[in-house]
Amino acid sequence: MRWQGGRKGGNIEDRRGMGPGKVAGGGIGVIIIALIGYFVLGMEPEEVAQIVGSQSTGNAASTQEGVRGTPEDEAGQFVDVISANINDVWSQELRSYTAPTVVLYEQGTGTGCGYGQAAMGPFYCPADQTVYLDLGFWQDMQTQLGASGADFAKAYVIAHEFGHHVQKLTGTSDAVRKLQQAADSQEEANSWSVALELQADCYAGVWAAHAAEASDGAVALEAGDVEEGLRTAQAIGDDMIQKRMTGKVTPEAFTHGTADQRVEWLKRGLTTGDPAACGTFSQ
Repeated sequence: MRWQGGRKGGNIEDRRGMGPGKVAGGGIGVIIIALIGYFVLGMEPEEVAQIVGSQSTGNAASTQEGVRGTPEDEAGQFVDVISANINDVWSQELRSYTAPTVVLYEQGTGTGCGYGQAAMGPFYCPADQTVYLDLGFWQDMQTQLGASGADFAKAYVIAHEFGHHVQKLTGTSDAVRKLQQAADSQEEANSWSVALELQADCYAGVWAAHAAEASDGAVALEAGDVEEGLRTAQAIGDDMIQKRMTGKVTPEAFTHGTADQRVEWLKRGLTTGDPAACGTFSQ
């Protein structure tokens, strides 16, 4: 994927090196809580963050202000350029679009949704309209989940979280929360979450379809990028992650969709470039 030389200004706040704060009971215990809650019990990132926050002491749950602007390291610059490009695309697609903040952190940090843990993976907090990224996830994505380490695979994950921001701005995520609260079962509530997540995958594909247009080609997909993105979508399907973690698959606990579903909706966004084609709630 081509990105160096792309426009910077992705609204980055860098909290790396600031420390994760103190966590009651030890960091390993909290990581287990995050992993089980997120991938096995079917909880949303903000729900896991709130639980982890309740286990935290000292300054762990407080929000620390980081350095704003373009980071000096290559990994941080990559996030900055990709974020700026995603903002440019959605500014064209959605009249009411406003850019989210993107927080880079290590291990853990305070968020508007509670205490965010790296074990949860990248996530979006609707309460403060912020995308949270621990860049160590890129390595975990390869070594633990079998995903691609290619730049577009990383960009797809970022764009997926921005997709949740679009859902917040359009009212979709708030509507889903109400439907989940009125659901007759946890399985039904999870089904609404799956639709929300698959739409975010589709929105990531929509961004990728227009990335080059928004940057005059400075940010653009190259040969093999689509395949790497689809490989990653497959690796982070609920069924694949559950099987890796527990050795079994529990469909009623799915919150993000199966490997095949995630591939299907990312591909649909890529091929159509149209947000209106991302009708996961009507499937």
